[in-house]
Order: sequence, then structure tokens, then C-alpha cells
Amino acid sequence: MSVTVERLDGGIAVLTFSEPPVNLYSLELHDAFDVALDEVEADPPRALLIRAEGKIVSGGVDVAQFHARKTKADTLALYDRMLELPTRIDAMPFPTFFAAHGLTLTWAFEVAVACDLIVASEKARFGLVERVIGLTPTMGGTQRLAARAGVGRAKEFVFTGDLYDAATLERWNVVNRVLPVEGFDDAVLSFVRSIASGPTKAFGAAKDILRHFEAGGVPQAIEHTTAIASELFDTRDLQHGMESFLADGPGKATFEGR
Repeated sequence: MSVTVERLDGGIAVLTFSEPPVNLYSLELHDAFDVALDEVEADPPRALLIRAEGKIVSGGVDVAQFHARKTKADTLALYDRMLELPTRIDAMPFPTFFAAHGLTLTWAFEVAVACDLIVASEKARFGLVERVIGLTPTMGGTQRLAARAGVGRAKEFVFTGDLYDAATLERWNVVNRVLPVEGFDDAVLSFVRSIASGPTKAFGAAKDILRHFEAGGVPQAIEHTTAIASELFDTRDLQHGMESFLADGPGKATFEGR
């Protein structure tokens, strides 16, 4: 089992998880994620890419860890712990990406929808299949799916427990990009680089505004927009971006993420 962080040029951090043979969620894997995310947050990147090793992204969770709980209180403690992982990723102040190269079930899908952008290969399939053990998703996937695709689609996804291909979820506005299987990893990194080279602080501000939108709709987002945007005044990227625009026209600025 491993969760590693690789730093690439351009300020990109790549977090790769591996728990052979099928990358099942366990508390031990979660602990390893926390260590890796501590490393990411200690030196914030301009973009974070989360990916998996192996033939599939994940086959789901280690059901034995659920079954080992003997009381409702212990079960609640487990679910609260599990929810911490996508919640932590969702709160990050820089762009986050999830790369799905194959089958992506339960917890891995819930982490994916906690990221800002999901990039999938043409052969990727997704599912929240907790119905097979009589459970409902516990890591925020239902509501985050609803935020992207609507309540009706989220109900369908959870109630059926079916697997959905990448093209369908792109049509539902859940997956952002579907890419060919051949050259998938390179294409994902190219997409991440195109975002990472932008004004990182401004992207973080956009995320803050959208969190207010998710919490309280357009009125709450409007209430906070100008305060959030004005905090960018002191960023080097905004000052340089305005100077470059006035001197050289649009699209010539290079950003540092500060």
C-alpha cells in the first residue's frame, strides 16, 4: 500500500494511490492519504492531480471494516472518519483534478467529485454501488453528484447501483473531459499544466465564491463576491496581469501563482 506525492515542474503535485490488487478503501489507506495531503499542504502546489495505480481506479471499500463495527456509535465514528477525506480535498485553495483511467467505484468516485475537475479515459466506468450491501454512500458522493448532475440523476445513480461510462457522465456534467485511452496520462498532464500555469490565487477565489453559491445560491455568492475578489489586489499575478494587459494586450501575461 502506498500514497505518494511527486512534484513536477510548473508547480504541479501528483498524488498517486496504490493498494493492490483493486485499491479498496481502508482506514490504513486513509491514514496514508492524510500523510500525503499533509505534504501537499505544507508546500501548496499550483494544481493537484489525484490518480491511481493499477488496472482499475478502485473496486470499492473493504466491507470487512464496516462489518467489524458492532454498534451504531462505532459505525457513525467510521463514517465520520471516511467523510474527512473528500471534505479535506474539497477545501483545498488551488485547482484539484482527478484522473479516472478505469473502473471507479464508491469511495474513489466520492473523492473524484470532491475534486474541481474530473478527467476520464474512454474506458472509465463509475458507480456508487453501496446498495449491494444495503448502505447509502457515506463520503459525500450523493450530494456532490447532485450538485453537478441534479438531484434526479443522483437518485438514479444511487438507487440503481449501475455502472455509467465516461461519455454518459460527461453528458451529465459530472466528468469534465473524456480522453482517449492511448496517451491518457500525458493528455491529463497537459490539461493540468494548462490550468496550473494560470493565476492560482484567482482560481482559489473562484472556488470560494462557488462554495457560497453551493451553500446559499446566487444571493449568498453575490454577497461575498466583491470581498473575495478585492483580496486579490495584493497578489503579484493580478498586478502583473493588469500591467501586461495594458502594455502588451490580452493573453501575454505569465503567472507565478502568487
